[in-house]
Amino acid sequence: MHYSASLHKLKLILSAQGIKTGDAGAIDTLFGGKDGYYWFGTVRDMCPEGKTLSWENQYAMVHAIQAHENATAEEDEVKPQVPSAANIAALSKLLADPL
Repeated sequence: MHYSASLHKLKLILSAQGIKTGDAGAIDTLFGGKDGYYWFGTVRDMCPEGKTLSWENQYAMVHAIQAHENATAEEDEVKPQVPSAANIAALSKLLADPL
C-alpha cells in the first residue's frame, strides 16, 4: 500500500470529518488519541507548499515522520517523541492512497 501527505490532503481529511484546523480535541481523536494533534502537526510541517510527499509502504512513512521528529527535536534540544501504535494506525488509515 502506498501513502502520501500534502497540505491539501490534510485539509481534505479534516474537511471530510467536519473538523476545523484549530479543533485540537477532534484532531487528537482523529489521529489516534493522545498526541494525535502533535503528529498531525508534525506531518503538516513536513509538507512543502504545493507538493506531495509519498511513501511506498507504512514503514517508510513512519520512518520519515520519525526522522523529521528527531531532526526537529535535535534543533530544539529536546528529546524526540515517538508516535503510539494508535497514532501510527490512524496515520496509516488516513494517509493511505486508494488502490
